[in-house]
Amino acid sequence: MGKLKVGFVLDDTLDTPDGVQQYILTLGTWLKEQGHDVHYLVGHTTRKDIPNVHSMSKNIRVQFNGNRMSTPMPANKQQVRALLEKEKFDILHVQIPYSPFLAHKIILTAPKTTAIIGTFHIAPSSSLVTMANKVLGTLNKRSLQRFDALLSVSPAAANFARVTHGIDTSVLPNVVKADYYRNATPFSPVTNTKTIVFLGRLVPRKGCQILLEALEILKADASIPKLRVIVCGKGPLDAVLKAYTKSHGLDEQVEFAGFVDEETKARYLKTADIAVFPSTGGESFGIVLLEAMAADHPVVLGADNDGYKTVLAPSPDQLFPARNAAALAVKLRQYLTSEADTSNALAWQRRYLPAFDVAVVGQRLVSRYREALRSRQSS
Repeated sequence: MGKLKVGFVLDDTLDTPDGVQQYILTLGTWLKEQGHDVHYLVGHTTRKDIPNVHSMSKNIRVQFNGNRMSTPMPANKQQVRALLEKEKFDILHVQIPYSPFLAHKIILTAPKTTAIIGTFHIAPSSSLVTMANKVLGTLNKRSLQRFDALLSVSPAAANFARVTHGIDTSVLPNVVKADYYRNATPFSPVTNTKTIVFLGRLVPRKGCQILLEALEILKADASIPKLRVIVCGKGPLDAVLKAYTKSHGLDEQVEFAGFVDEETKARYLKTADIAVFPSTGGESFGIVLLEAMAADHPVVLGADNDGYKTVLAPSPDQLFPARNAAALAVKLRQYLTSEADTSNALAWQRRYLPAFDVAVVGQRLVSRYREALRSRQSS
């Protein structure tokens, strides 16, 4: 079986660099490097730097699972049919959950010769999100029956698939292009200063406030070296977090970098001594933890939500209780003051990361693609 024509299907836009977008773009780039023909069938996208992007609908911004995202308006069925007839995809790889207005239509319109693979990505942040996705699973019941293989990026996402859609899936993890982060150019270090980096939207669920509270606890600790903390991200809590930083005397330590592009993100991770991800929940995995590990410089610390535990469970000492600033302060103190603990954590990260490299996971995914396609062609 030769090279494949693969269409990644995503209801959201590619204009934002969120986890699911990172997943399909990292895989898509690697697949293209292997000689496969890769397309993206997505909601409204304005980016011009990605080949073969097909904007299939207008989108509106909504609040979902503790984040802002875009969801599609009804796609034109004739446009969908014309694209599928023209491109004749071997594989459509759909990101789940999906809308009845776009991905659902694409799945039901796909030729019988096209194999359809789905990947579940989320873990719910609340019972309301779980209930909404049960309804969504019911609305999409007909298209769900068309899938040839269903995957999840983590055990947390697999549980979500089982609870909300009544589907058992196999786990194929998220991916990272390790060389990209490993080869990033760090920013110039500050003499006798340790650097902590936070990356994430400035919304309650991502936990930046918890990091600031932990820094306040450490402020009077004479054992702690001089610190600078880089907060990378934007969001509705921007003004609140800046006001907290100023009112608690942390403004000389904390720098708000705002939204950062992918290159700058890699450079900050390469500069960091510790990368902290205090998300309170709603994480199915945590690609950003892998990206930080790939930079091969910071110790990665994560809150013990279901998704981050998926990544850090083999090294539980790098987890801390979610929503607990005091526990985070203890963990920061440990890795800021113990060279032995830092060395052990970095050594584990270097042994652990290769299993998530896109070249490793990508080969497994292509095998699943070919298996699904053979099954469909023989039926």
